[in-house]
Amino acid sequence: MIKLTGLSKQYGGQFVVKDADALFPKGEVTSIIGPNGAGKSTLLSMASRLTESDAGEVVIGDRLLAQWDTKELAKRLSVLRQSNNINMRFTVRELVSFGRFPHSQGRLTEEDERVIDQALEHLGIVEIQDKYLDQLSGGQRQMAFIAMVVAQDTEYVFLDEPLNNLDIKHSVEIMSVLKRLAHELNKAVVIVIHDINFASCYSDNIVAMKKGEVIKAGKVDEVIQKEVMEAIYEIAFDVREIDGVKVCLYYRG
Repeated sequence: MIKLTGLSKQYGGQFVVKDADALFPKGEVTSIIGPNGAGKSTLLSMASRLTESDAGEVVIGDRLLAQWDTKELAKRLSVLRQSNNINMRFTVRELVSFGRFPHSQGRLTEEDERVIDQALEHLGIVEIQDKYLDQLSGGQRQMAFIAMVVAQDTEYVFLDEPLNNLDIKHSVEIMSVLKRLAHELNKAVVIVIHDINFASCYSDNIVAMKKGEVIKAGKVDEVIQKEVMEAIYEIAFDVREIDGVKVCLYYRG
């Protein structure tokens, strides 16, 4: 489990994240939701040591984040950031193989190749593994980057807005894969996501943020409530249950 306690970050004297607490359990999907500027990406970035916090602490397993050796941390925690711009021309398989670097240091073994094959299979992109990234659609490219993270084979997987610019089909496929990673392979999968209904349908836990603060965190049923959603997004919500899943309606004519 990853535990965040009292995390804070300021820029120019303004809090971007303020005194935030959260838990990211293994074997579960946790989604971080909230409006633009809520501090979602900054929270995830501090939890992965990509951004230094001003206050608070992060505990991964039984150790403070600051106590982890960088090479060892890369074998436990993988991160997919929002911007994935690679200027060099790589095939899908070459990209996915980068996920093995913490384990192989660039010298791929038979075990590395097996894990790469497995990651390609998980994401359903075996048939395009020899294509170059610039030959792919946006959805296929995102699948390839997620496969790279999967190939890193860590206990903790952080993804910052993995559904950006994806159509419904690819979004469903990716969320299904991430749910399987958590439930079947016992990984803690943490996602920054804007689509509330994807969060509700595919997550076990939700951390809801507004203006840098965690307003509500817990199981989906505890967070996806009319009063909580309205307080966070400042518009009228209608929360309904369909086949046991909470769905938010927020259309305003």
